[in-house]
Amino acid sequence: MPSLDPSPYAAIAETEPGAALPPQPKTLRDTGLPQQLIVELIAKAIYVGGRTHLPVLTTKLHLSINVLREALDFLVAEHVAEVAWRGESDIDVQYQLTAAGKQRASGWMERCRYVGPAPVTLEAYRAMVERQALQAPQLCADDLAAEFADDFLSQPVQQMLGAAMYSGRTMLLYGPSGSGKSVLARRLGAMQQGLIAVPHALMVGQDIIQVYDPALHRAPLPRQVRQAPERRSTDPRWVLCQRPVVALDGDLSEDMLDPQPDTPNGCYRAPPQLMANNGLLIVDDLGRQRMAANDLLNRFSQAQELRRSQLSLAGGYHFSAPCRMRLLFSTSQAPETLLDASALRRVGYKI
Repeated sequence: MPSLDPSPYAAIAETEPGAALPPQPKTLRDTGLPQQLIVELIAKAIYVGGRTHLPVLTTKLHLSINVLREALDFLVAEHVAEVAWRGESDIDVQYQLTAAGKQRASGWMERCRYVGPAPVTLEAYRAMVERQALQAPQLCADDLAAEFADDFLSQPVQQMLGAAMYSGRTMLLYGPSGSGKSVLARRLGAMQQGLIAVPHALMVGQDIIQVYDPALHRAPLPRQVRQAPERRSTDPRWVLCQRPVVALDGDLSEDMLDPQPDTPNGCYRAPPQLMANNGLLIVDDLGRQRMAANDLLNRFSQAQELRRSQLSLAGGYHFSAPCRMRLLFSTSQAPETLLDASALRRVGYKI
C-alpha cells in the first residue's frame, strides 16, 4: 500500500480549528490509494447501478470529478467502460460497462462486494487522529462547575472529575446501583469540546473497514458550524463530527474488540475503541461483560497508554491502529474485589 505524504494533513491551515477537514484530492495520486482500488470501486458501482451519470459516481464514492475522470479514462482505455452519452457540459456524461467490463466487474464483486465511499489510508488516519488529539480543547474548572451547579455532587468529587477529564487518564466511577454513574459518564462525554474529522472508511491491507457511524459520530451543532465553517474544497471521504461518546454494556465480548466482518457489504465494521478515537469510551457495569474485568480494563488501558491498538482481521492480518481516547469505567462493585493490583494501578482516578 503506498505511503501518503502527510504534508496535506499537517499543513491544514493552522488558523482553523483542529477539526478542519483535509483538502480535496485533485488526482488519483493525491488520494494515497492504489489506482486499482479506485478502478474497481467505479466498475462495481456501474455494475450495480447500470448506466451511470458522472455526478452520481461522485456522490456514491465520495471522490472528486477530477479523480473519477482520471480513473474513468483508464477504464475506457482498457475497454472496461465506455461513454454511453455525453451532454453539453464536461460533467454531463454517462458511463456504462462493456461486455468485457461486466465480466471483470462481476469477478471483483465476488472478491469484495463493497461499493461505497472510497477509503482513506491507515497512514492518513493516524496523522489525522494524532493532530486532533494534540489540538483537543481542554475543559476548565468553570465548565465543570457550570454543568453540575444544580446537582448534589460534592466539591471534592467535582474537582476529581475535572482533574480526570483534564489529564485524560483512565477513570473508574463506582457506587451502588441507581446512584447515577451512567448518567454522569454520558454528561461528561457531552461536555467534550471541539469537532473532529472521521473517515467513512479505512483501507487496511487489502480490506476496507467502515469507521463512520452516524449514530455515534453526530453532526456538528449549528453554533459549532459557525465557528468552524466547512470549506468547499475539502475531502468528501471525511465527515466533520462532534467528539464521539461510545458506551459499552454487559454484552461486550472479547471478539468484539477486533473489526467485525460485514459479509453482505464485503467489508468490516470498526471496533469500539476505533469508533471512540478523539472522544470518550464508556464501559458500563464493569464485571458483567463476557470477559474478565482485569483483561478488559488492561487491554483498553494499555492501548490508551501506548496510543495504539493491536487489531486483527478475520484472515489473520494484524495491524496497529491509533488509539487516542478518554476511557471511563463504571461499576457497582468495590474496585478491590473486582480488579487485581495490576489493573487498579492502571486506573488514574477512582471516584
